[in-house]
Amino acid sequence: MSKPDQQIIEVENTRVACDGGEGGHPRVWLQIPGEHGWVECPYCDAKFVLKDGAGNGH
Repeated sequence: MSKPDQQIIEVENTRVACDGGEGGHPRVWLQIPGEHGWVECPYCDAKFVLKDGAGNGH
């Protein structure tokens, strides 16, 4: 059985929330580290990628 494609979500802030969508998982807040520019949700493996030129706001 193959793993489904990872969801990649472009964001403009370094702090993001993920709840896995409708009926997914508990909401978690994630912080995108500046040295990576991305973070993965520990529940659903969605990858949040900081858009080019995006600020560091919350």
